[in-house]
Amino acid sequence: MTIPHVRRTALAVAMTAVLGFLGAPAATAGGFPALALPFTAGQQVYSAGIHSDDGSTGVENAIDFSPADRTVRAPLAGTVRLQHCAGGDWVTVDHDGGWRTGYYHLEGIAVTDGEHVEAGAVLGSTGNALPCGGSSTGAHVHFTLWTVSGDGRPVAEPVDGKSIGGWRFTAGAGQYTGTATHLADNAVTQLPGRFRAKL
Repeated sequence: MTIPHVRRTALAVAMTAVLGFLGAPAATAGGFPALALPFTAGQQVYSAGIHSDDGSTGVENAIDFSPADRTVRAPLAGTVRLQHCAGGDWVTVDHDGGWRTGYYHLEGIAVTDGEHVEAGAVLGSTGNALPCGGSSTGAHVHFTLWTVSGDGRPVAEPVDGKSIGGWRFTAGAGQYTGTATHLADNAVTQLPGRFRAKL
């Protein structure tokens, strides 16, 4: 499989512009929510590591995932907000407490704008879609974290130190690096790398 890398300065600007104008929860961000991984646990997953939206500068709020079954799922209940760009749509989900998760590169988007989804709901399939530009090599989901400010503007939230689906993600010294530590047994996977997404 080709290593998925995303380099997209123009995309970061477009994503920020689009996210800033669409509806968002007014709540101020609370404690980090109990997110699951954005795919079904128990399968092999490749991750290209932790990085910023443009892959070179800014807050490292993103991590690329390529689950074996290629199905991307909501990690927590929330409301879908389709983000519109010249090249098509991509998906974000607004969660309680002022949190937003994003899913770029999806193909076969399976949700609609304003739809309420439960944790585990299918959002679409990993892919190489570039609705707002950028680049992609190898089908994956560019999974992102944001908080939403009181004025509705998204604020990038670092992935570093966050526990998601029983795994703690730690950023490395550079873009597209880091580790995934399984909390139940402290097994560490260097990123980029493959791991079995056990609970």
